Amino acid sequence: MGRRKIEMKMVKDSNSRQVTFSKRRNGLFKKANELATLCAAHIAIVVFSPGGKPFSFGHPSVDVVVQRLLNWEMDPKDETNSHVDAEQEAKVEQLNEQLIDLVNQLEIEKKRGEMLDKALKAKGLSKYCKKSINDLGLDELLHMKASLEKLRENLKSHIDDMEASSSLLLLKGATKENDG
Repeated sequence: MGRRKIEMKMVKDSNSRQVTFSKRRNGLFKKANELATLCAAHIAIVVFSPGGKPFSFGHPSVDVVVQRLLNWEMDPKDETNSHVDAEQEAKVEQLNEQLIDLVNQLEIEKKRGEMLDKALKAKGLSKYCKKSINDLGLDELLHMKASLEKLRENLKSHIDDMEASSSLLLLKGATKENDG
């Protein structure tokens, strides 16, 4: 349908109004984030949906901006105040970077877990993964250990076969170069 100019009046249909609210709220929060990023501005926005549900956006956080507003009596040119703000902002930035790193690590671990689940299912070990390892009995643990050792031996054998095949292919390629 594309973009088009909409007349600025209340949307009558409640479903359309909710969709409009959601889209415009996201756009508003995105613009506020851009302003905070580009200008190092502290921003707080609180909006209530047509259904009465509150939504907020704040940089560095709504609480920090509200506290700053409530404590406005302080001299804005007070150097200790700006020094504390700079320290807080640096700390928030550091924490945001740590959060991003942790989220990335979590995603990597989730993918790794999915791959391990697939490998366990392929080897018939998935029945042990339904329980916590602490809940397994001695017989189940011994059987799991034997299965894992067998899997390790199979993997070693498979790796050896692949290395041997790779070596043969390299030798075959080298003899063709020498003959040619």
